Amino acid sequence: MEKKPIMDLKIDFNGPVLKMQGEVAEVVMIPFKGSVKSDIFNGIIEPCGVDTQVVNAAHVRHMSARYMLTGKDNTGADAHIFVENNGWFDDTAAPAGTSFRTVPTFYTDSAALAPYLHSTRFSGEGSMEEDGLHIRFYEV
Repeated sequence: MEKKPIMDLKIDFNGPVLKMQGEVAEVVMIPFKGSVKSDIFNGIIEPCGVDTQVVNAAHVRHMSARYMLTGKDNTGADAHIFVENNGWFDDTAAPAGTSFRTVPTFYTDSAALAPYLHSTRFSGEGSMEEDGLHIRFYEV
C-alpha cells in the first residue's frame, strides 16, 4: 500500500538537552522548533516543542513529542495544529542514523482541516538528512 504524504517537518534543536539516568530508565528531553511545508499547511513549529524519550532496562526507547504548529491552512486562513507524536525504537536492534516510525495525533482549530485531521489515520517517519532531521507524516 502506497503512503500519501501530507506534511514535511524540518526540526531545529533549540536548547539544552536534559538527561536523567535512574535505576530503571534513562529520560532525555530534547527541546526543538522548526518549519512545516505541505499542500495542506505551511508554517512553523513553535519553539516550545519537546521530545521526551524514555529508555527502559530492555533498551526500548519510547519517544513522545508534543508541539504546536502555527501558520496557514490550505484556504489561507490562520491556523494551529497541535501534534502528539509517539514512537518506539529498539536501541540495540538498529544502527545509528536509522529512520524511525511514529503514530501522530492531530488537533486543530482550522475549520478546513479539522474534518480530515481529526478522523483520518496517519503514520510518521523520521530520518536524518543532509539538512538535519525531518519528520514526515503520511495518510494510511
